[in-house]
Amino acid sequence: MTDKPTPSEQQSPQEDRHYLLGLALAVGRGFLSLLRAGEHLLRQPRLAWEHAILESGSDAEIELHALKIAVANVKHCIEPRPLLNGQEKLVLCAGVRNFREPWARDFGFATFGLMALGQVQVVRDCLEAFLLYQRASGQFPVKLHSTHVVERYLHSLLRREQPIHKPLRPRYLTAHKTISLDGNSLLVIAALHYAQQTGDYAFIQTHWDGLCRAITWLEAHARGDDGLLHQGAYTDWADSIGRTGRILYTNVLYWKAVAGLAEAAQHFADEATRQFWQDKAARLHDDIQAHFWREEQGYFITSERYHNLSSSGNTLAVTWGLATEAQSHAILDAMARIGMADPVPTQVVSYGYRRRDVAVENHLARIPHYHTSAAWLWLGGWHTIALARMGRQAEAEELLRRMSKAIVRDGVVHEVYGKDGRYLSTFLYTSEAPLTWNASMVIYAFSICKAGMFIFKNKG
Repeated sequence: MTDKPTPSEQQSPQEDRHYLLGLALAVGRGFLSLLRAGEHLLRQPRLAWEHAILESGSDAEIELHALKIAVANVKHCIEPRPLLNGQEKLVLCAGVRNFREPWARDFGFATFGLMALGQVQVVRDCLEAFLLYQRASGQFPVKLHSTHVVERYLHSLLRREQPIHKPLRPRYLTAHKTISLDGNSLLVIAALHYAQQTGDYAFIQTHWDGLCRAITWLEAHARGDDGLLHQGAYTDWADSIGRTGRILYTNVLYWKAVAGLAEAAQHFADEATRQFWQDKAARLHDDIQAHFWREEQGYFITSERYHNLSSSGNTLAVTWGLATEAQSHAILDAMARIGMADPVPTQVVSYGYRRRDVAVENHLARIPHYHTSAAWLWLGGWHTIALARMGRQAEAEELLRRMSKAIVRDGVVHEVYGKDGRYLSTFLYTSEAPLTWNASMVIYAFSICKAGMFIFKNKG
């Protein structure tokens, strides 16, 4: 039998009316809130970007124009933002449409281009912002943000500027609810590059404890006797790929951060401290060589599971001197043979990953190749610098030409390019433009490879 409510449990007509009235008021308040939110959104200025198109010109004119576009892209994304403690800092946002916020990874690489432009205050301020939000464990935020994902999506959909009046707050997990190992290393590398370029080792001494704790946090992700970092899925820059275990790129950055601390310690630390960091860097160097180098293939493999050539870890190993001279030439020869800089420098990996290792959302957005056969100009920048470092200037200049043509054609530095040389765009996804990570690395590549045409006398 079904239990029936007793007369005392039944609602009276008056109670029904009160309930319906309350429900109507709640719906009305929700509707008014939605209207106010829509009104605020539509009051935001429309996204506008002046695309400085150059219809034709010599290679030198195209390169100069591309460089000017890259500089304009970066400077457009520098802005003062409030922090939770009431301070205001200059920061570099990763982009305009989707990423109007500073990301640890993007800023870490962008530091090289910012310093080439003389944007010293931006680098220092942004470093201080991330250091302010560093956890006691040593973990840095993945990014600093002031808007929610739905809010950002709606502003992007309606082509409105994101609001920036709220204080930046830290986020420690990615959209996949994972940590970011490379972001931690990159902020240490960025701080050390800043000090190397300015001579401001007092800044490093002031923040020495925080930088060392950043490495301690990373050490917790080392496994076994070799000291190399082991990562979970979606925890590095290729965050649409579920690659796990020891990954070349992540460990090259880890080694570079430790080696940088060893170099910086010579300016103010005692002998025991200097020796500790030097020994740790030497062990990591040897462990990376032993675990990842494959003589028969002529490059460092990506991981134990994937023996493909990943351009990120390999070009950084060449540029930063982890690879020997013979290894460096072998790597660059392999990349040329595979055509990893064709038509836009540079393709992410020599061949792809298993379908099930690519995030579902990338398949749905029809960009499963986002972190495989697609090309990124930040990789092109390091590829160019690696060639120049090994005395292969003609090849380096060819890559600069290819990057310049893509930038000038679009009038902006895009996030990512397909095998056809065009920026990626589907029904559900459009490449961010500008992307300051890419633009900054193009600037840095020009400053290294074509110092004679690097004309920014009025730095600042």
